[in-house]
Amino acid sequence: MKTDDNTTQESSNKGFAPATRPTAATTIITDSADIISGETSIPTQGENMPAFHAKPRHAEGLLPVVLVVQEIFGVHEHIRDICRRLASEGYLAVAPELYFRLGDPADYTDIPTLLKKIVSQVPDSQVLADLDHVANWASRHGGDMRNMAATGFCWGGRITWLYAAHNPQLKAAVAWYGKLVGEKTMKQQKHPVDIAVDLNSPVLGLYGGKDDSITLESVETMRQALRAANTSAEIIVYPDAGHAFNADYRPSYHAESAQDGWQRMLAWFKQYGVAPKA
Repeated sequence: MKTDDNTTQESSNKGFAPATRPTAATTIITDSADIISGETSIPTQGENMPAFHAKPRHAEGLLPVVLVVQEIFGVHEHIRDICRRLASEGYLAVAPELYFRLGDPADYTDIPTLLKKIVSQVPDSQVLADLDHVANWASRHGGDMRNMAATGFCWGGRITWLYAAHNPQLKAAVAWYGKLVGEKTMKQQKHPVDIAVDLNSPVLGLYGGKDDSITLESVETMRQALRAANTSAEIIVYPDAGHAFNADYRPSYHAESAQDGWQRMLAWFKQYGVAPKA
């Protein structure tokens, strides 16, 4: 459900990271009548991590789980709506605040400062361990650990690749425009191209052909690494899409590519056994 054209700018901006405002007229808001959703707290590494979760209201039995990995902007309204969309498809979706130890992305109004102060300071090893605790939380709150997938966007897309090599319980993953190559640091010691040979689960990568931050050359490098590793992975490039083409609240949104990517994601999950009961 899209926002009404008459909605005030103030209300349409509500819940979105300040660094992304103003929100676009294409912003999607999912009807939550048949969904149970809300904030929760997940114990992890001696601390309590905030998270958002959503599930179908009338579901019976254990639900397939999707871990939703945030963009650089944290778990703001777009990521919460991704969880609601997955819940409407029959999944238990959980999006943890993976920056919570360093601060709130909502405190930053510009992307360069957000990247410098928070995003670049988060160790991959810490994130992967936190996601393990999210998976454990899901198993105690109606989730079926035998049917678990992950998806992530931008920063979360890169993490999704890494998590597919980290957790052998993961059955499928879909990475949206996540960085594939780059400089290595103490906090980011490996990139997806480095772990292609270690993937435990099939990964679908969704990328934009006009993405200025992720070159087609780096996409081809990743494809070669995946072929060399003989993995069950695939990369789709949408020629007319740029970076963040699924971000319906931003000018970068490319509806045709986003809608096709969403259907491919659901089909990928189902292909590898992460699907709601009929």
